[in-house]
Amino acid sequence: MKTAVFSARRYDQSLLSEANRAAGHELLFIQDRLTPETAALARGCTAVCVFVNDCVDAEVLQLLADQGTRLVATRSTGYNHIDAAAAQRLGMAVVRVSDYSPHSVAEFAVGLLLAVNRKIARASMRTREGNFELEGLMGFDLHGKTVGVIGTGKIGSIFARIMLGFGCTVLGHDKHPDPAFEQLGGRYVPVHELLAGSDVISLHCPLTEETHHIVDAASLSHVKRGAILVNTSRGGLAIDVYEQEASLFFQDLSSTIITDDVIQRLVSFPNVIVTGHQAFFTVEAIGQIMATTVDSITAFERGAPLLNRVPGN
Repeated sequence: MKTAVFSARRYDQSLLSEANRAAGHELLFIQDRLTPETAALARGCTAVCVFVNDCVDAEVLQLLADQGTRLVATRSTGYNHIDAAAAQRLGMAVVRVSDYSPHSVAEFAVGLLLAVNRKIARASMRTREGNFELEGLMGFDLHGKTVGVIGTGKIGSIFARIMLGFGCTVLGHDKHPDPAFEQLGGRYVPVHELLAGSDVISLHCPLTEETHHIVDAASLSHVKRGAILVNTSRGGLAIDVYEQEASLFFQDLSSTIITDDVIQRLVSFPNVIVTGHQAFFTVEAIGQIMATTVDSITAFERGAPLLNRVPGN
């Protein structure tokens, strides 16, 4: 089936082509993001394959439907960039990657936590300049501290298990509590109690109307002074992710002037580490993402059940 693959970087092209070797779909790789202006590039394609920063709103979906596109496959678990209800009205199916290596994101969250706490990035920059002073680099032991996990699905639970291994007390908050989290040794509490009692807060919840800006001025006023916030979830929540990342992430802007004042301020703070939405980026995770995407396209072509169809579509 002819499929337009938007936001296609070299690793997308290589690994998706490898996953598609047996299926034999015709893949049209497009480096540009999907927008109203680039939708025409998918003309003649029954499916489009998108990523988190592609624009797949009602306007774009209408343009795609008018060109004959009937399937939208996102190479991500989150699908808040897609208007699933509009797709359904247009008779278009939407599929996602509902499961891939949850260890990749959980482990990266731990890496960010350690890097911020022990001032690793700052120390590395100092030593490159010949400065081996320790002043300003003091962190704290994680052992014995309280870690709050907002969102205790697969990724959050793995993160919690790792933190328990460090000797931490783990608090959790989730709209749908999981007994397995408590069996690990975690304890569910209301979100305000989690925020007030945690030395570390890690976000692992999906972006919904309920979780949008769950970390804001009001909630931060209840957080311990000196607490660490780790966000490897969705950008609209609060820092591997950023709310306005669509115009920044997954591209090299090192030779341009970045006009986003918020991101510029964030990266200037000595107590903040910003990465470019890379927590998921491991060989295992990307391989599973590509394989699942190809499987979904094949299932659609054959009229088989779409096991990874997004809710509400």
